[in-house]
Amino acid sequence: MIEIALVAVPLLLAAAAAAWPSERTRPWLLPAGGLVHTALVWRLLLGPSPEPVSAWFGFDAVARAVLPMISILFLVCSAYGVAYLRIRRERTNRVFVATLLALLALLSLAVQAQQLSLLWIGAEAATLLTVPLLHFNRTARAIEATWKYLIVGGTGIALSLLGSFCLGYASLHGGGSGDLTFAALASQGPSLSRPWLVAAWVLLLVGYGTKMGLAPMHTWKPDAYGEAPGIVGALLAGGMTTMAFVAVLRVKQVVDAAGAGEMAARTLLALGLFSMVLAALFLLSTRDFKRMLAYSSIEHMGILAVGASLGTAGLSAALFHVWNNGLTKGALFLSAGNIRRAAGARTAETVSGMVWRAPISARAWVVGMFAIAATPPFGPFFSEIRIVRSALETGHGMTVVVFLLCLLIAFLGLTRLMLAIVDGRPRSAARAEDAGGETPGVIIPPLLFLVFSLWLGLAAPAVLRQSWNAAAAFLLPGR
Repeated sequence: MIEIALVAVPLLLAAAAAAWPSERTRPWLLPAGGLVHTALVWRLLLGPSPEPVSAWFGFDAVARAVLPMISILFLVCSAYGVAYLRIRRERTNRVFVATLLALLALLSLAVQAQQLSLLWIGAEAATLLTVPLLHFNRTARAIEATWKYLIVGGTGIALSLLGSFCLGYASLHGGGSGDLTFAALASQGPSLSRPWLVAAWVLLLVGYGTKMGLAPMHTWKPDAYGEAPGIVGALLAGGMTTMAFVAVLRVKQVVDAAGAGEMAARTLLALGLFSMVLAALFLLSTRDFKRMLAYSSIEHMGILAVGASLGTAGLSAALFHVWNNGLTKGALFLSAGNIRRAAGARTAETVSGMVWRAPISARAWVVGMFAIAATPPFGPFFSEIRIVRSALETGHGMTVVVFLLCLLIAFLGLTRLMLAIVDGRPRSAARAEDAGGETPGVIIPPLLFLVFSLWLGLAAPAVLRQSWNAAAAFLLPGR
């Protein structure tokens, strides 16, 4: 079964990495796992299995719409990881490599989960696995960020588990058998206990919204993204958040089937707009370019939530934006990691003139900033335009006004800090052994991500467009 292999192969390679004797050759297990995973995912994308593996697990329309992006993200990041770990050879990489591969397996498990408790197990195990990745640098600030991530993430774990209990009880109270597969819960629909259903939706939205980084559950993001290695930040921003968004969509499908879809859409819309407003304001004031990426991620999680609240067309556009955000953020996080090593600092007061010190990474950073700020012809422009059009078609005129105003403010904040870092004379110097230089291994991956972002904007293939539309129709039937 290919679907099972998407989980089993990375887990086996993670075990192999834990036992691998050579620090020098162990990182090559990362691209090996990424290549196999990508080949298997695209085999399923182009020719999906006729029958699901089971009622609990399978490569359904939702997994088909997002898991190929996670696979591409991991593959390109894994190629970067080989060069990065060569630069950071003062650190043992056994735990780092094994954990990255296990994270890919758990993301694949969670995205393909068709049952509430299996989704929770995959999502929470992935969350806990991220902890050793966050404190790879072992600085005081990295440890502080890791503890904040663990505490806030642990709260999300508890709330999503409690929400799962509430949704199960809503089924039992409504005469159901306690079957927690999403298909069974959706088929039970209107008979679900309304009070327990509402409680479940609130708790699960807050729990998985914490992992997405929706405001006001976002407080872990600036510290975690600021202290994590670039490769980890890219996988968090494009992989972990996508998994959490899928969890929210699957729960919303049950809420919609129970007749409470309007309530769910309103809460998603409110949280989405609030996240965009808060992120835009922080982008105007932050001076740390890695924390800036965290606030940009909060903004784009808000964009996903807004899109998901606007019916089938908006949800299809949001799934399109999942790809654009994940792959474009990959370019930004990897470039930011290169700039951080070359500069030896990360604030506008101490970093400038990076176009001279790290010319290729700085230029990739500039292009990536314009791409994520929805500049045509990059992909984010087209997915955000589709969300705006969906809002206008559904009569959300004020939503469009707030949405566009937040995009403008975010653009000003992003370009302000971007120009301060790349322009002028270099003011700081990294230690030679930490900088590592702009080798092909660390500059080609972010450039590849930019090519993907441009490709999605200019020539997104029909198979991807069909997968986004099919997933939206599956999650919102009859709309």
